[in-house]
Amino acid sequence: MIKAGIIGGAGYTAGELLRILLRHPQVKIDFVYSTSQPGKPVAGIHQDLLGETDLNFTDKINLEVDVVFLCLGHGNSIKFLKENEFSEETRVIDLSTDFRISAKDHSFVYGLPEFRRDEIKQAKHIANPGCFATAISLAILPLAAENLIEDEVHVNAVTGATGAGTSLSETTHFSWRDNNFSAYKAFEHQHLGEIDQSLKMLQKEKEFGINFIPNRGNFSRGIHATAYTSFSGSIEHAMDIYQKYYEDAAFTFVTEEDVHLKQVVNTNKCLLRLQRLGNKLLITSVIDNLLKGASGQAVQNMNLMFGFPEKEGLNLKANYF
Repeated sequence: MIKAGIIGGAGYTAGELLRILLRHPQVKIDFVYSTSQPGKPVAGIHQDLLGETDLNFTDKINLEVDVVFLCLGHGNSIKFLKENEFSEETRVIDLSTDFRISAKDHSFVYGLPEFRRDEIKQAKHIANPGCFATAISLAILPLAAENLIEDEVHVNAVTGATGAGTSLSETTHFSWRDNNFSAYKAFEHQHLGEIDQSLKMLQKEKEFGINFIPNRGNFSRGIHATAYTSFSGSIEHAMDIYQKYYEDAAFTFVTEEDVHLKQVVNTNKCLLRLQRLGNKLLITSVIDNLLKGASGQAVQNMNLMFGFPEKEGLNLKANYF
């Protein structure tokens, strides 16, 4: 049994972490840190946990826990870790953007299990991937691994309202989101850097661009992404490439059948559909942005780091109806 701490406990990702970890047979939650809610019941904020836990938020930190999850706003994790020195034995899993790009001044491993499983198993510090980056990278990595990206990759993806977090803004109010749809940050979304970094670690010999248009959907959670690029092989060749790449993946599955969000929401799965259309390969990728795109993947990384079964605590059923 390991002890876990959560920093920034009042947001959506922390709520999902709590839901998973409270039922994880190998984990005891030691503290849930929040500067805005100290002393208040966790179930008062995360109301789905009423009757599930008597934990209270705290403004005290145990620096000796076995693992700590950082659920802080982007740019705050670096500052927090400078001000709070955890034990040498404490594993750190950061869910912000702060450490996702490789650099000489930090020791964080990019935590996409389908891509860097062996490194994750040995890591003490993990940079959990972004939600769009997870959906899009999983759609394209098998092609890069075979050096088969010959042309630009075009991506269109839509995310639910929870992708914006709990802080209100003009575009997160119900009256704005309801019956509405919009694009934002076209060709310059912050997740592009980590996607590009992963792909170019695999395909080093050929240059290519990623044209990414993110969209806001009028639903709560999930990401539906479509990516296409030139491909000269057959659909059978593509299926063989993808199935071999993901043959040991715990949560990523490849199909030629239609995929949709209800298959993955409330789970840690990524479903990939392949289609050969003209001289293009179209890959559709669907995930839950709060689970495979955030908290579920963080627990998957934790399981790998501590030698637990990879699916431990993550056998979740989709809310299909």
